[in-house]
Order: sequence, then structure tokens, then C-alpha cells
Amino acid sequence: MHRRDFLQALGSAAVVAAAPLRAQSVAPRIDAARLRQELEALSAFGRPAGGTFADGVSRVAYSDADVAGRQYVIGLMRDVGLTPRIDPAGNIFAIRAGRDSSLRPILFGSHIDSVPQGGNFDGDLGSLAAIEAVRALNAADVVTRHPLEVVVWAHEEGGTFPNALNGSRAVAGQLMPDEMDQVYQGLRKADGIRRIGGNPDRIGEARRQPGSIHAYLELHIEQGGNLERQRQPIGIVEGIVSISRFSATVKGFANHAGTTMMADRQDALVAAALLVVAVREEVTRVEGRQVGTVGRIEVTPNAANVIPGQATLTIELRDLSEEKLTSIANAISARARTIASDTKTTIDIVPTGHYGPALATPAVQAAIEKAADRLGLAHIRLPSGAGHDAQMAATLGPMGMIFVPSIGGVSHSPKERTEWDDCARGADVLLGTVLEVDKLALPTSTSATPRHPPAA
Repeated sequence: MHRRDFLQALGSAAVVAAAPLRAQSVAPRIDAARLRQELEALSAFGRPAGGTFADGVSRVAYSDADVAGRQYVIGLMRDVGLTPRIDPAGNIFAIRAGRDSSLRPILFGSHIDSVPQGGNFDGDLGSLAAIEAVRALNAADVVTRHPLEVVVWAHEEGGTFPNALNGSRAVAGQLMPDEMDQVYQGLRKADGIRRIGGNPDRIGEARRQPGSIHAYLELHIEQGGNLERQRQPIGIVEGIVSISRFSATVKGFANHAGTTMMADRQDALVAAALLVVAVREEVTRVEGRQVGTVGRIEVTPNAANVIPGQATLTIELRDLSEEKLTSIANAISARARTIASDTKTTIDIVPTGHYGPALATPAVQAAIEKAADRLGLAHIRLPSGAGHDAQMAATLGPMGMIFVPSIGGVSHSPKERTEWDDCARGADVLLGTVLEVDKLALPTSTSATPRHPPAA
């Protein structure tokens, strides 16, 4: 063989040998410093006058701060080569093309509106991490099979207008026309939707059909203390819990506080207090993550010198298992009968609402687990006790959520914090999960039931 031929053959062999090395190159990663910088920049829209990032944010849906924050996010989308569009409900969508345009998109993102005097991570992290994931894919020149669709949901929080999950409920076909006349601080919801570029007169056109997405992914802070307490950087959400709500009316007899002997009293408040304790005892009697809350109580006649004749209170139970909620509710009702007998009162408990669970798809949970394992990140599985847009997206196709720790379990507060390293870890898991889900054959149908509790 001539020297020239030998060198050409050697060069060809080197190219062949090098090809697998390029195929095994380092997976795309997000830029942690840039993610932090953009989260801090977003906080400027709605932070208190003269305040800093540490002072939290009030970026209430449809406010000036919300409008400005959305424009900032739209600018970030354009910076990464996306073309944003706003649907009739005010949701912001932007698609990155995949290799096969006939495939259903992988939808991922979160929201940027906040509760009044809220924090800088709830919703914001998932929204900006989705944009950063696209930027990382661009930098690595990675093209997915499926189109990727980034979403920033409108009006997720329910701390202002009566209902939560407004943008995602519209996409699920659950935003009702009569909600358009709801008013918060003088602003009609319909006018608020117009302020952010939506069209309430065509709200029905925001609806997307079940099976229209390949999967939905959402990164979010936990808003609880489980991950921090167990020193776990990643939570894989099993589902968004079922909620059962009840109203309890306790009737006694209003009488003079000075002349009625203790043995003769029919004190409705005493019975209500015993019922509050019974709720806690029955919820904690069995192992599990179920929770129960008595969040509101009203007493009549509410006078210092009158024995309460009536008390009304709310009871809320949450867990992934509807069967467990039914069992606990039955136990509380049995305790109520005993309390009524002992206090010479009557207690009437009636259901006021039930919302089924939105379960995460097992294959998507496994994809999140695989992405975390590739990064060497420990993880646990846990339910979400709070509501999220993911529960509405679950009516469109397979769903999964990623949690990162909340310091002290604090959320919906200016003191809401997540370590910057945890933000970056969660964003990298989101990016890795997108790539894992892109490989999967997932069902086109969904058995999820639309549900819309009045507050997330």
C-alpha cells in the first residue's frame, strides 16, 4: 500500500472511531447563573417599591406587574428563537420544531402570576427553566423528535378572583362563560384577559382536545417541607391530591352567659371545638400523607355575654386516595354524632365539593427518575398537596411534575425561598426528562377528570 493510501485509510478509520465519541458527548445542561439572573430580573416586575428580591413580589394576574412580567418572558422566548403566541385565555405558547412535525408536542412550563405578597419561585422557576431548557438544546444543537411547546399559563393563582387555574382550565374546556363577570378590585375578569392579550369573547377557542399533546411536564417548588426534611434534591410527583370539602353546622341554644349553669348549657362552640379536634385525630389516626383542615369558623351570636347558639365550620380533606378520604370522612361523621350527644347539640355535616385526583403517568414518573439518576441526584416520590396547572394539562395527555425543595416549607409568602443550586438541579432534570419523554411511546388518551378547586 502506498504511504498516501495508508494515511487516507488511517484517517478514515480515525473518523469512524471518533463518531461514537461524538454521539456520547455530554448531554445538554442549563446555565445555572443565567437562570438565576433571569429569575432575579423577573422579580423586578411586582416587587415592593424600593424593595429587593428578598422582599418577594405581588404580580397578581392582569395587574400592571403581570403585563410587564409577561412582556419580559415573551422577550426571553424570542431570544431563544421561539415565536410566542397568546391564546384567547391569555396563555403564552411557543413551539420549537421537532424532526417530525406530525408528532404531538411535549408541552412544558408553568405560570408567573403570584398571590398578593407572594414569593419569587412559585411558578416563575418552572416557566423560566422551560425557556432555559430550549436555550440549552439550541446550544447543543439537539433537535428532538417531537415538537417542544413552552407554555406560560395565565392566572394560575386563586388569591384574587374566586377561581384558580384560569388559563389551564380554559385549555381544558373548564373556564365557564359566567366567570367573565367576576370582579377583583374593580376589574372584571373579561377585561383582565383583554389586558394580557386574550379575547374573552372567543374563550371557547382556547380549548384543546384530549390526546392533543405527547406529554405535559412542570417543574415547581414543593411548597412544603418534605424534600428539605428528608434532604432530597428532587421530588417526583405521584399526583395532585383529591380534595373533599364539607360544611358543618352545629346548633345549640343561645342563653345568658351569667345565669345558665354549666351543666345546663348547649354550647355550640364547645361542640365545634371538639369537632375540630376530632378532625385532626381522625386524619392522623392512619399512616400516610393525608391532611385535614378546619379553615373557617363562624359563631352566632358572637357576643361576649351569650352562650353560642350556632357555629358553622369548614372541613377540608386532601389525599391521593379517594377511598381513604371517604373512610376519614365517615370516621369524622361518627365522632360528630358522639360529640352532639355529649354536648346536647346537633351537628349536620354536608359535602360542598369533591375534586378527584390528577395522577401523574407512571411512564413519565419513570422518565423523571431516569433523568435524575443520570445526573446523580437522589429523589423520592410524593404527592402534591397544592393545585397546579398540571392537573388541567392531565386532561390533554400524560402528565408529570418535578419538585425541588422549599426552604422551611414556606410558599405564598415573601419569605418563599429555594436554594439556587436546587433551582439549577430541577431545571436540569426538567431538560433531561424532556429528552427521555421524547423517546417514549405514550398513550394518546387520558382518563384524567377535569377538576377546578376554588384555590390552588
